[in-house]
Amino acid sequence: MAGSLVIVESPAKVKTIKKYLGTGYEVTASNGHVRDLPKSTMGIDVEHDFEPKYITIRGKGELLAKLKKDVKKADKIYLATDPDREGEAISWHLSKALKLDDTDKKVYRISFNEITKNAIKDAIKHPRQLDMNLVDAQQARRVLDRMVGYSISPLLWAKVKRGLSAGRVQSVALRMICDREAQIDAFIPEEYWSLEAELLTEYSKKSVNAKFYGTNTKLAINNKEEMDKILEALKDAKYVASEINEGERVKKAPIPFTTSTLQQEASKKLNYSTQKTMRLAQQLYEGVDIEGKGTIALITYLRTDSTRVAAEADTAAREFVGKTYGDEYVSKNTVTKNAKTNVQDAHEAIRPTDVTLTPAMVKESLPRELFRLYQLIWKRFVASRMENAKYKTTSVKLSAGEYIFTMSGSKIVFDGFMSVYTDDDEEKASSDAVIGKLKVGDELELVKLIDLQHFTQPPAHYTEASLVKALEEQGIGRPSTYAPTITTIMARHYVVKEQKNLYVTELGQIVNSMMVNYFGSIVDKEFTANLEQLLDSVGDGKVNWKTVVSNFYPDLESAVDQASKELENVKIADEVTDVICENCGRNMVIKYGPHGKFLACPGFPECKNTKPYFEKIGVSCPKCGGDVVIKKTKKGRIYYGCSNAPECDFMSWNKPSSIKCPKCGSYMVEKGNKLLCMNEECGYTENKPKE
Repeated sequence: MAGSLVIVESPAKVKTIKKYLGTGYEVTASNGHVRDLPKSTMGIDVEHDFEPKYITIRGKGELLAKLKKDVKKADKIYLATDPDREGEAISWHLSKALKLDDTDKKVYRISFNEITKNAIKDAIKHPRQLDMNLVDAQQARRVLDRMVGYSISPLLWAKVKRGLSAGRVQSVALRMICDREAQIDAFIPEEYWSLEAELLTEYSKKSVNAKFYGTNTKLAINNKEEMDKILEALKDAKYVASEINEGERVKKAPIPFTTSTLQQEASKKLNYSTQKTMRLAQQLYEGVDIEGKGTIALITYLRTDSTRVAAEADTAAREFVGKTYGDEYVSKNTVTKNAKTNVQDAHEAIRPTDVTLTPAMVKESLPRELFRLYQLIWKRFVASRMENAKYKTTSVKLSAGEYIFTMSGSKIVFDGFMSVYTDDDEEKASSDAVIGKLKVGDELELVKLIDLQHFTQPPAHYTEASLVKALEEQGIGRPSTYAPTITTIMARHYVVKEQKNLYVTELGQIVNSMMVNYFGSIVDKEFTANLEQLLDSVGDGKVNWKTVVSNFYPDLESAVDQASKELENVKIADEVTDVICENCGRNMVIKYGPHGKFLACPGFPECKNTKPYFEKIGVSCPKCGGDVVIKKTKKGRIYYGCSNAPECDFMSWNKPSSIKCPKCGSYMVEKGNKLLCMNEECGYTENKPKE
């Protein structure tokens, strides 16, 4: 029988690793975690130093029995779970569940950043002991999350409905989305104008556009009166090139992907959700069948916040770039590390395991979705080892009477990394051919002036990609938590996604309001970020994990006690309405479902009649005079519509007011503490009356 047993997490890795290790090694999988806290109770003994009570996960008994048999047959056991805190914890749980400390076997921990022959062989040559600092950091995270979830969720069940949950990181993410929605709702558009001059030169039949700048200082155009004054002054103006400046601009090569930047780019370029990106990346990491090569791993480990690259991989990439594109394309820059201080740097950036395995070589072997993600990772990594792109730039100032117009152009003189990896929004340089020929003193012929009215735009709704970016920038969560966090708040129907944008639902608003009112510190971004740094300190061996937990718990317990007392005074009973059930004649009541409020017959289960609930806001429809009611899209996003729909098609994303615009008589909507006229030509605003 095999002399050594290697235990990995995923069965998908078994075949590949066995192939690399050959005879003498048996490779098997734990299928993820084998022990966890019980589902029925909190599972943490707060009276005895917060000791967690781990149990075997249901359904894993048979697997553990098999693993115990495999352990008996082996002389050496290598715990080869994933190279992160969670992987370290899984190895520790395996050690405890299999009672490896009680055997005379030699037990080692090995880790590798990529599933390649060299990496696996090297890991076997350099085994180590379990890193209990990493294990404790993961234990601290699990215990903190469990305490928050099992302390607060029952309050949500009592206040709102059963089945809801309040996670430590997910509650902060929900608050961020709610805060952004509040900013958008309160946003008042401000008018501004732009002015461009369409001009012809003697060098081309193609016109160029120059933008209005002002006088010696930049001048904003705030309204039509100001615009008319400028247009009047420009009636007889001559457009003369008064100043021309030429220069160079460098566009820096990108750095390799981290987990968050991969999720952001995959969303932007491939339209993949964070969950889909991680699922596909996991397959690329664990190994896929490539024609002529068998099952091989295509990328390095996918959960990382580091941009570090191993010296061998860096050298191989530069050699590949030199041979494929030319020596002038090889980067002379060697600094590609993160500037941030909270990076764990435990393993490398996400990169191809073999840079010479180009996307074209594997295209026929991969499903389209896997291929597109591999191509994105490969291109980004190769580009990171290439020279910057260089542009020749030309900027021109035009005198037009007392005013100045400006225009600029750029021409790429060396494409560098852009021969491999480009941005979709890369600026166009088409006008440079005309602008580059201009000389000081040249007069341009005016074709027409283009004056346009604009209004400032509210902050953009979060997308999955921009939320991941915001979470990372504020130090909330870690690479392994971004996708599960977003997936959870969507699965709970707190948030819905429409055309990439994330919108909070009525249920999400209720849960967030409760969390903010009663558990302010838990949904505080700075508090959560500081907690992440403490977990990092545990992982570094600087702080005891139980110290973090024991400092956190009293405040949580106090907040839960206070909320419980105050919530006892809240009427939880179903609200009775004047809507009569047509089946049995009872007054229907308001219930909460996964998607928010609905009407239900109180005679359930004898009468199972339900209806959508449309709450009147006390405002008449500006189109037909009917009642304006709160409605929801199919996915749960709130809007305001007419009770006479579909005959009346009135709808508004903002809450209409009963106050009419004193300037034009149109209807107004609430925007934060303001009322805004919905007649675009009017734009009247006033303070909202105090209730």
